[in-house]
Amino acid sequence: MKNISRKVLFGTLFCLGMIWVPNLTSAEEDTAAMKARIEALEKELAEVKALLKEQIQQSATKEEVQAVKKDVVEKVQAVKKDVEVAKTEQAEWKTYDSTVHLAGYGAVGYTNDDPMNDRFNQVQFNPIFHYLFKDLILLESELELAIEDDGATEIVLEYLTIDWFMNDYMALVGGKFLSPLGQFRQNLHPAWINKLPSAPSGFGHDQAAPVADVGLQLRGGFPIGNPMYANYALFVTNGPELELNMAGDEIEAVETAGVVSNEDENFLFGGRIGFLPIPSLEIGASAAFGDVALEDESDRDYEAWGFDTHWWWRNLDIFGEYIQQEVGSLASSVAPDEQEWEAWYVQASYKLLPTKFEVVARYSDYDSTHADQEQEQWALGLNYLFAPNAIAKFAYEFNDGLDGEPTDDDRLFIQLTYGF
Repeated sequence: MKNISRKVLFGTLFCLGMIWVPNLTSAEEDTAAMKARIEALEKELAEVKALLKEQIQQSATKEEVQAVKKDVVEKVQAVKKDVEVAKTEQAEWKTYDSTVHLAGYGAVGYTNDDPMNDRFNQVQFNPIFHYLFKDLILLESELELAIEDDGATEIVLEYLTIDWFMNDYMALVGGKFLSPLGQFRQNLHPAWINKLPSAPSGFGHDQAAPVADVGLQLRGGFPIGNPMYANYALFVTNGPELELNMAGDEIEAVETAGVVSNEDENFLFGGRIGFLPIPSLEIGASAAFGDVALEDESDRDYEAWGFDTHWWWRNLDIFGEYIQQEVGSLASSVAPDEQEWEAWYVQASYKLLPTKFEVVARYSDYDSTHADQEQEQWALGLNYLFAPNAIAKFAYEFNDGLDGEPTDDDRLFIQLTYGF
């Protein structure tokens, strides 16, 4: 009888070992391994049952049979319970609420401004992270890592937002986001999307077009009637900051990089509405209003507004955009004068199918109350598309600015960019 109990007990404990030992690392097993584990447990359980039946038939007394049966039945029930736990773990392994996605782009480039300024001047990497919880919450963020002139690496948080999808037509966005005014900054500026290696005149940092904001944004889209659609973005943010010139008597630029401070305790309100009368045409209008102030000074008016359009047909893609920023006058200020910056561009690109080449042409114009900032520009480019997201660009800018200023220098670009 002792041999009977030992055999049965050994078989049962072996089953228990099969369920408990792997359980220590079950969180690291994949679904296939979990399935194999359950099959092994069920096989061992069947063997224990067969052994139990055989040993009971060979038992000498009724008391021995009952004792063995009671002992083994308890262990069999324990193994069954563990098998059910393993099956539950397998189901949980297949069920998840969060999704992680890595995207982004990188670019390397060469620029020649004049014979004395010939250099490889662009090495940048922009990883973009997405963390989605169900279909409810999305965290999205972009970093920019770029090499500076002195060889140091600059790391910039381009944007970080947490988005709440309230319904199919509306999302509440909080954090630092790219300015929703116009098209270029929020949709076109990434190196692998921009058809040219540079931004249009007036659409760079601290120029006519706002760059980023910190605050809240409500955005989405909705059908108006087949085939018409509309999209919108409404926001309240900390607003821009003002930068004085070297002399300290004029406002040199409006800084719109997106800050978490709000020195003047005023908020900026604005938005954009886009209308698509047909699927291949979008017309948009943007505006923002608020107050800004220099440190220890009274408030003055600030406003930005603009229009944009996008039309595409077969291999042809055309963008156009106008933007203006204005800071009002303040008699008591160290920089009392009103300041205004405005810029516009039109750009056309055409894919030369069936080849992998694409030609691009862009005209842009930037006007400012500061003559050294103004620029008129023609840019021509030839792109080679290894793939839609892997592009080699060759471009030349014809620039007309104030004599002796960098805005008057023509520029040659070579750029290789890859989006993923």
